[in-house]
Amino acid sequence: MKITVTAGKPQDNKVVATLVVAAADVNKVIAAAYKDIANRYNFQGFRKGKTPRPVIDGIVGKEGVLSQATNELLKQAEPLMLEELNITPVGEPNYGDEPVIVVEGSDYTIEVTIPVRPEVELDSYDAPSINMPPQEVTDAEIYEQIDLLLSYRTSYEDIDEDRGAQADDIINIDIENVENAERFAGTNRMLALNDKGLPEGFNEGLIGMKKGETKEITWSETHDAAEKTDAADDSDAEKTDKTSAHDHKFAVKVTLNAIKKSVVPELTDELAEKGFGFKTVAELRDALKSEIASDKEHRLPTLKENRVLEAMTEHLKLDEVPADYANQVFNEITQNFLAQLQAQGATLDSWLQAQGISPQAFIADLHEQADQNARQSLTLEAIAAKQGFEATEQDIRDEFAKAQSGDPDELIEDWRKSGQLPAVRSAIKRHKALDWLVENAKVTEVDEVAERRAARNDANADEADTKTTKADVKADKADKAESKKKAAKKPATKKKAATSDVKSEDTKVKKDEKDD
Repeated sequence: MKITVTAGKPQDNKVVATLVVAAADVNKVIAAAYKDIANRYNFQGFRKGKTPRPVIDGIVGKEGVLSQATNELLKQAEPLMLEELNITPVGEPNYGDEPVIVVEGSDYTIEVTIPVRPEVELDSYDAPSINMPPQEVTDAEIYEQIDLLLSYRTSYEDIDEDRGAQADDIINIDIENVENAERFAGTNRMLALNDKGLPEGFNEGLIGMKKGETKEITWSETHDAAEKTDAADDSDAEKTDKTSAHDHKFAVKVTLNAIKKSVVPELTDELAEKGFGFKTVAELRDALKSEIASDKEHRLPTLKENRVLEAMTEHLKLDEVPADYANQVFNEITQNFLAQLQAQGATLDSWLQAQGISPQAFIADLHEQADQNARQSLTLEAIAAKQGFEATEQDIRDEFAKAQSGDPDELIEDWRKSGQLPAVRSAIKRHKALDWLVENAKVTEVDEVAERRAARNDANADEADTKTTKADVKADKADKAESKKKAAKKPATKKKAATSDVKSEDTKVKKDEKDD
């Protein structure tokens, strides 16, 4: 098919193009439409495929035939138009509410509006400065892995102290479902009260419980739900979707069996052998060092790409990703994820239940990912344009050769006919932009694991100091209360006439003790 396309510059994320198809190709699609109708339908008195045009015009209608030919013409011309303009559309090209109908013997001309990605700018095109973990294995990384291994050997012992459960405790409880809390029910359940996955109301109800205590805990959770509501206008009523919030009430009966503390074993040669299969601690450390080094070799290149891209995306001058593009990326992410689940033989419902994620939270997360992916893609396209990166025919051939899905030349031609090569070119240019960022980024090596461990140790020390301070304050209050008692009782030993005053003061002391 021979076409001619002219287009203006993008405006409001749209490109308006004029498509012209030669008269010879118009005649071909009209002839094909008549032949298709003649073969698909039985016309009395004529063999299939042999019905003359005037008969078809009289029964089917000439306008109907030309409408079918027009649709076929646009179907064939669209990928050629996209290839000619080198455009990857966001959504479907718009040919108007009522596309122009083909006329036999005449060129076909139509105006097309093509939705495209926004053209964006960055406030800086300089490669960023980023922090990266050292390429060499550090002691802190080895200690981190040792701590992880030892955590698998952690045991839990009852505490002897008579007190209520605190926010950082581990507790053993029996949970009986009272209302809508089947997933929490069970006996001898071990829970860490600092677990962010616990419902806030449930967690708060556990704080302060003592060993042997039984109580009912209730809480509510708010979920968004789509509901149908009636919306009336001047002419008639129509149904519209509306999002509303619904509170779900939960209730459980809880018995606290024990408050426990975790006990992490000391790493010795004996534990290294019996627990992890190494004769000595030194052998275990060497094995961990080798494993970490191998992991870094595969992980650090991708980590560097992610960090430079994340840093550059901060320079994107775009308040909001256009809805059409955001929805396109959202649909791509969703379809890819569902395809992965299907390949694993899993369903979305089973996966959500296993992960403990609500459908609303899952969808919100996908939208967040779509927004992030869209911004990163636009950032790379802006860099590619600034640097003048192009996708050559050899680049395209190399890309298909890497896929190893058949003959590259045949695949390229198939993609060209389907109008998909512009998407390949865009991807190649984005890859070149990312490679440029990685090559030119300024890297500072930081032992992040060591920093995390130091921060964690500081936090634990601060927590210990806080607990010590609270204990000191409590002891100080007790001492003051005892002093008040003694001071109040002294007059009674000296003078019986002051008995009433002593009782009054003693009552005040008891009230002070209660307040303390």
